Amino acid sequence: MSGNQYRPLLALALLFTVGALMGLTSILVKLAGNAGWQPMAYLLWSLLGGGLLLLLFAWWRGERPGMSLPQQRYYLASGLLSIAVPNALLFSSISHVGAGFASMCLAFPPLFTYLLALALRMEALSRIRLLGICIGLSGSLLLALGKLHGGSSPVLWVIAALCVPVFLALGNIYRARYWPSGATPLSLAPGMLLGGAVLLVPTALVGVDFSLQLSSAMAVGLLLAQMLLFATVYALFFVLQNLAGTVFLSQIGSVAAITGAVIAIGLLGEQGSLSLLLAALCIVVGVLLVAWRGAQEAQA
Repeated sequence: MSGNQYRPLLALALLFTVGALMGLTSILVKLAGNAGWQPMAYLLWSLLGGGLLLLLFAWWRGERPGMSLPQQRYYLASGLLSIAVPNALLFSSISHVGAGFASMCLAFPPLFTYLLALALRMEALSRIRLLGICIGLSGSLLLALGKLHGGSSPVLWVIAALCVPVFLALGNIYRARYWPSGATPLSLAPGMLLGGAVLLVPTALVGVDFSLQLSSAMAVGLLLAQMLLFATVYALFFVLQNLAGTVFLSQIGSVAAITGAVIAIGLLGEQGSLSLLLAALCIVVGVLLVAWRGAQEAQA
Protein backbone atom coordinates (compact mmCIF):
# COMPACT_ATOMS: atom_id res chain seq x y z
CA MET A 1 0.00 0.00 0.00
CA SER A 2 1.22 3.50 -0.79
CA GLY A 3 1.32 6.35 1.70
CA ASN A 4 -1.90 7.78 0.27
CA GLN A 5 -3.64 4.43 0.71
CA TYR A 6 -2.77 4.45 4.40
CA ARG A 7 -4.32 7.88 4.91
CA PRO A 8 -7.96 6.68 5.15
CA LEU A 9 -6.98 4.03 7.73
CA LEU A 10 -5.03 6.57 9.77
CA ALA A 11 -7.90 9.06 9.52
CA LEU A 12 -10.40 6.44 10.68
CA ALA A 13 -8.17 5.44 13.62
CA LEU A 14 -7.81 9.09 14.63
CA LEU A 15 -11.55 9.63 14.24
CA PHE A 16 -12.44 6.91 16.72
CA THR A 17 -9.60 7.86 19.09
CA VAL A 18 -10.47 11.56 19.26
CA GLY A 19 -14.20 10.86 19.39
CA ALA A 20 -13.80 8.40 22.25
CA LEU A 21 -11.63 10.86 24.19
CA MET A 22 -14.14 13.66 23.63
CA GLY A 23 -16.86 11.39 24.96
CA LEU A 24 -15.00 11.28 28.29
CA THR A 25 -15.38 15.05 28.77
CA SER A 26 -19.04 14.97 29.83
CA ILE A 27 -18.24 12.25 32.35
CA LEU A 28 -15.31 14.17 33.83
CA VAL A 29 -17.39 17.35 34.11
CA LYS A 30 -20.15 15.45 35.92
CA LEU A 31 -17.62 13.95 38.35
CA ALA A 32 -15.92 17.33 38.80
CA GLY A 33 -19.25 18.89 39.81
CA ASN A 34 -19.67 16.17 42.42
CA ALA A 35 -16.15 16.97 43.67
CA GLY A 36 -17.05 20.64 44.22
CA TRP A 37 -15.91 22.29 41.01
CA GLN A 38 -17.93 25.14 39.50
CA PRO A 39 -18.40 24.32 35.76
CA MET A 40 -16.83 27.50 34.38
CA ALA A 41 -13.89 27.36 36.80
CA TYR A 42 -13.22 23.75 35.82
CA LEU A 43 -13.35 24.74 32.14
CA LEU A 44 -11.06 27.77 32.46
CA TRP A 45 -8.29 26.07 34.44
CA SER A 46 -8.49 22.95 32.26
CA LEU A 47 -8.09 25.05 29.11
CA LEU A 48 -5.17 27.00 30.55
CA GLY A 49 -3.41 23.84 31.69
CA GLY A 50 -4.11 21.96 28.47
CA GLY A 51 -3.02 24.90 26.34
CA LEU A 52 0.24 25.31 28.25
CA LEU A 53 0.98 21.58 27.96
CA LEU A 54 0.45 21.78 24.20
CA LEU A 55 2.56 24.93 23.97
CA LEU A 56 5.48 23.23 25.73
CA PHE A 57 5.12 20.18 23.50
CA ALA A 58 4.97 22.31 20.33
CA TRP A 59 8.01 24.28 21.48
CA TRP A 60 9.90 21.03 22.15
CA ARG A 61 8.97 19.72 18.68
CA GLY A 62 10.18 22.96 17.06
CA GLU A 63 6.66 23.91 15.90
CA ARG A 64 6.37 27.20 17.77
CA PRO A 65 2.98 28.94 17.29
CA GLY A 66 3.16 32.06 15.14
CA MET A 67 2.22 35.40 16.66
CA SER A 68 1.41 37.56 13.63
CA LEU A 69 -1.83 39.56 13.78
CA PRO A 70 -3.69 37.20 11.38
CA GLN A 71 -2.62 34.21 13.46
CA GLN A 72 -3.70 35.91 16.71
CA ARG A 73 -7.10 36.60 15.12
CA TYR A 74 -7.27 32.94 14.13
CA TYR A 75 -6.53 31.79 17.68
CA LEU A 76 -9.19 34.06 19.16
CA ALA A 77 -11.88 33.35 16.57
CA SER A 78 -11.33 29.60 16.58
CA GLY A 79 -11.07 29.70 20.38
CA LEU A 80 -14.42 31.51 20.56
CA LEU A 81 -16.33 29.24 18.16
CA SER A 82 -14.69 25.89 18.89
CA ILE A 83 -13.71 26.23 22.56
CA ALA A 84 -15.13 29.04 24.69
CA VAL A 85 -18.80 29.16 23.68
CA PRO A 86 -19.56 25.45 23.05
CA ASN A 87 -17.64 24.24 26.10
CA ALA A 88 -19.15 26.91 28.35
CA LEU A 89 -22.63 25.78 27.25
CA LEU A 90 -21.69 22.11 27.57
CA PHE A 91 -20.01 22.34 30.98
CA SER A 92 -22.77 24.53 32.43
CA SER A 93 -25.67 22.40 31.14
CA ILE A 94 -24.42 18.98 32.23
CA SER A 95 -25.60 19.35 35.83
CA HIS A 96 -29.08 20.23 34.52
CA VAL A 97 -29.56 17.84 31.58
CA GLY A 98 -27.20 15.01 32.55
CA ALA A 99 -23.96 13.71 31.09
CA GLY A 100 -25.76 11.33 28.73
CA PHE A 101 -27.85 13.97 26.97
CA ALA A 102 -24.90 16.38 26.83
CA SER A 103 -22.83 13.68 25.12
CA MET A 104 -25.65 13.02 22.65
CA CYS A 105 -25.60 16.65 21.53
CA LEU A 106 -22.03 16.14 20.29
CA ALA A 107 -23.38 13.94 17.50
CA PHE A 108 -25.21 16.72 15.65
CA PRO A 109 -22.31 18.81 14.19
CA PRO A 110 -21.75 16.56 11.12
CA LEU A 111 -24.99 17.55 9.40
CA PHE A 112 -24.54 21.26 10.20
CA THR A 113 -20.90 21.16 9.09
CA TYR A 114 -21.70 19.39 5.83
CA LEU A 115 -24.55 21.76 4.97
CA LEU A 116 -22.35 24.79 5.70
CA ALA A 117 -19.51 23.31 3.66
CA LEU A 118 -21.88 22.72 0.74
CA ALA A 119 -23.29 26.25 0.98
CA LEU A 120 -19.75 27.72 0.97
CA ARG A 121 -18.67 25.33 -1.82
CA MET A 122 -15.96 23.84 0.36
CA GLU A 123 -17.29 20.33 -0.33
CA ALA A 124 -18.84 18.70 -3.38
CA LEU A 125 -22.18 16.94 -3.01
CA SER A 126 -21.64 13.23 -2.29
CA ARG A 127 -24.66 10.95 -1.98
CA ILE A 128 -22.71 8.34 -0.05
CA ARG A 129 -21.31 10.88 2.41
CA LEU A 130 -24.71 12.51 2.83
CA LEU A 131 -26.29 9.09 3.44
CA GLY A 132 -23.66 8.26 6.05
CA ILE A 133 -24.16 11.56 7.86
CA CYS A 134 -27.96 11.14 7.83
CA ILE A 135 -27.70 7.59 9.19
CA GLY A 136 -25.38 8.80 11.95
CA LEU A 137 -27.70 11.68 12.70
CA SER A 138 -30.69 9.34 12.91
CA GLY A 139 -28.81 7.40 15.58
CA SER A 140 -28.19 10.63 17.44
CA LEU A 141 -31.88 11.49 17.23
CA LEU A 142 -32.77 8.09 18.67
CA LEU A 143 -30.51 8.83 21.63
CA ALA A 144 -31.88 12.32 22.14
CA LEU A 145 -35.54 11.30 21.85
CA GLY A 146 -35.01 8.47 24.31
CA LYS A 147 -33.49 10.88 26.83
CA LEU A 148 -36.18 13.54 26.39
CA HIS A 149 -38.97 10.98 26.66
CA GLY A 150 -37.78 9.85 30.07
CA GLY A 151 -36.47 13.12 31.50
CA SER A 152 -37.71 16.39 32.92
CA SER A 153 -34.77 18.74 32.34
CA PRO A 154 -35.36 22.52 32.21
CA VAL A 155 -36.14 23.58 28.65
CA LEU A 156 -33.62 26.44 28.63
CA TRP A 157 -30.77 24.13 29.58
CA VAL A 158 -31.88 21.61 26.95
CA ILE A 159 -31.77 24.42 24.36
CA ALA A 160 -28.34 25.50 25.64
CA ALA A 161 -27.01 21.96 25.21
CA LEU A 162 -28.53 21.73 21.72
CA CYS A 163 -26.74 24.97 20.75
CA VAL A 164 -23.36 23.31 21.36
CA PRO A 165 -23.25 21.50 17.97
CA VAL A 166 -24.16 24.70 16.11
CA PHE A 167 -21.06 26.47 17.41
CA LEU A 168 -18.91 23.38 16.86
CA ALA A 169 -20.01 23.30 13.22
CA LEU A 170 -19.25 27.00 12.78
CA GLY A 171 -15.84 26.40 14.35
CA ASN A 172 -15.14 23.49 11.99
CA ILE A 173 -15.86 25.69 8.98
CA TYR A 174 -13.91 28.68 10.28
CA ARG A 175 -10.77 26.65 11.05
CA ALA A 176 -10.75 25.08 7.59
CA ARG A 177 -11.53 28.27 5.69
CA TYR A 178 -9.00 30.47 7.47
CA TRP A 179 -6.24 27.97 8.27
CA PRO A 180 -3.04 30.10 8.31
CA SER A 181 -0.82 29.40 5.32
CA GLY A 182 2.08 27.11 6.17
CA ALA A 183 0.95 26.47 9.75
CA THR A 184 1.25 22.96 11.15
CA PRO A 185 -1.55 21.32 13.21
CA LEU A 186 0.56 21.29 16.37
CA SER A 187 1.44 24.98 16.05
CA LEU A 188 -2.26 25.98 15.93
CA ALA A 189 -3.72 23.83 18.71
CA PRO A 190 -2.16 25.66 21.71
CA GLY A 191 -3.30 29.06 20.45
CA MET A 192 -6.89 27.88 20.05
CA LEU A 193 -7.03 26.46 23.59
CA LEU A 194 -5.37 29.49 25.18
CA GLY A 195 -7.47 31.84 23.05
CA GLY A 196 -10.61 30.13 24.33
CA ALA A 197 -9.40 30.45 27.92
CA VAL A 198 -8.62 34.18 27.51
CA LEU A 199 -12.11 34.82 26.13
CA LEU A 200 -13.68 33.24 29.22
CA VAL A 201 -11.93 35.57 31.66
CA PRO A 202 -14.15 38.66 31.08
CA THR A 203 -17.19 36.70 32.30
CA ALA A 204 -15.77 37.16 35.81
CA LEU A 205 -17.11 40.73 35.54
CA VAL A 206 -20.66 39.36 35.61
CA GLY A 207 -20.02 37.17 38.63
CA VAL A 208 -18.76 33.90 37.16
CA ASP A 209 -16.79 32.01 39.82
CA PHE A 210 -13.32 30.92 38.66
CA SER A 211 -11.96 29.90 42.05
CA LEU A 212 -9.65 26.87 42.14
CA GLN A 213 -11.04 23.80 43.87
CA LEU A 214 -8.06 22.05 45.42
CA SER A 215 -9.67 20.78 48.60
CA SER A 216 -9.39 17.09 47.74
CA ALA A 217 -7.20 14.71 45.79
CA MET A 218 -10.22 13.83 43.64
CA ALA A 219 -10.76 17.48 42.63
CA VAL A 220 -7.08 17.92 41.73
CA GLY A 221 -6.95 14.62 39.89
CA LEU A 222 -10.01 15.47 37.79
CA LEU A 223 -8.49 18.84 36.85
CA LEU A 224 -5.22 17.24 35.78
CA ALA A 225 -7.14 14.58 33.80
CA GLN A 226 -9.16 17.24 31.95
CA MET A 227 -6.00 19.26 31.20
CA LEU A 228 -4.35 16.20 29.68
CA LEU A 229 -7.54 15.30 27.83
CA PHE A 230 -7.84 18.76 26.27
CA ALA A 231 -4.17 18.74 25.24
CA THR A 232 -4.41 15.30 23.63
CA VAL A 233 -7.77 15.81 21.94
CA TYR A 234 -6.98 19.14 20.31
CA ALA A 235 -3.49 18.13 19.18
CA LEU A 236 -5.03 15.16 17.34
CA PHE A 237 -8.03 17.31 16.35
CA PHE A 238 -5.96 19.56 14.09
CA VAL A 239 -4.00 16.59 12.71
CA LEU A 240 -7.25 14.89 11.69
CA GLN A 241 -8.68 18.04 10.10
CA ASN A 242 -5.49 18.55 8.09
CA LEU A 243 -5.45 14.88 7.08
CA ALA A 244 -9.08 14.20 6.17
CA GLY A 245 -10.98 17.48 5.89
CA THR A 246 -13.68 19.35 7.77
CA VAL A 247 -16.71 17.13 7.12
CA PHE A 248 -14.85 13.94 8.01
CA LEU A 249 -13.55 15.62 11.18
CA SER A 250 -17.09 16.53 12.24
CA GLN A 251 -17.90 12.81 12.58
CA ILE A 252 -15.94 12.71 15.86
CA GLY A 253 -19.09 14.09 17.48
CA SER A 254 -21.02 10.93 16.62
CA VAL A 255 -18.30 8.76 18.15
CA ALA A 256 -18.15 11.02 21.21
CA ALA A 257 -21.92 10.79 21.62
CA ILE A 258 -22.08 7.02 21.78
CA THR A 259 -18.90 6.79 23.87
CA GLY A 260 -20.23 9.27 26.41
CA ALA A 261 -23.59 7.52 26.58
CA VAL A 262 -22.02 4.10 27.11
CA ILE A 263 -19.67 5.38 29.82
CA ALA A 264 -22.57 7.19 31.49
CA ILE A 265 -24.40 3.88 31.75
CA GLY A 266 -21.38 1.96 33.00
CA LEU A 267 -19.91 4.58 35.33
CA LEU A 268 -22.77 6.86 36.35
CA GLY A 269 -25.50 4.24 36.44
CA GLU A 270 -27.76 5.77 33.79
CA GLN A 271 -30.39 3.48 32.28
CA GLY A 272 -29.63 1.67 29.01
CA SER A 273 -32.23 0.75 26.39
CA LEU A 274 -32.88 -0.86 23.02
CA SER A 275 -32.90 2.62 21.46
CA LEU A 276 -29.32 3.07 22.67
CA LEU A 277 -28.21 -0.11 20.90
CA LEU A 278 -29.98 0.89 17.68
CA ALA A 279 -28.49 4.37 17.91
CA ALA A 280 -25.00 2.93 18.34
CA LEU A 281 -25.41 0.79 15.22
CA CYS A 282 -26.64 3.80 13.20
CA ILE A 283 -23.75 5.97 14.32
CA VAL A 284 -21.11 3.32 13.55
CA VAL A 285 -22.61 2.62 10.09
CA GLY A 286 -22.79 6.34 9.35
CA VAL A 287 -19.17 6.94 10.32
CA LEU A 288 -17.96 3.97 8.25
CA LEU A 289 -19.88 5.18 5.16
CA VAL A 290 -18.27 8.61 5.38
CA ALA A 291 -14.87 7.01 5.95
CA TRP A 292 -15.37 4.66 2.97
CA ARG A 293 -16.21 7.61 0.74
CA GLY A 294 -13.06 9.35 1.96
CA ALA A 295 -11.04 6.27 1.02
CA GLN A 296 -12.55 6.28 -2.49
CA GLU A 297 -11.63 9.95 -2.95
CA ALA A 298 -8.08 9.37 -1.70
CA GLN A 299 -7.56 6.56 -4.25
CA ALA A 300 -9.15 8.47 -7.16
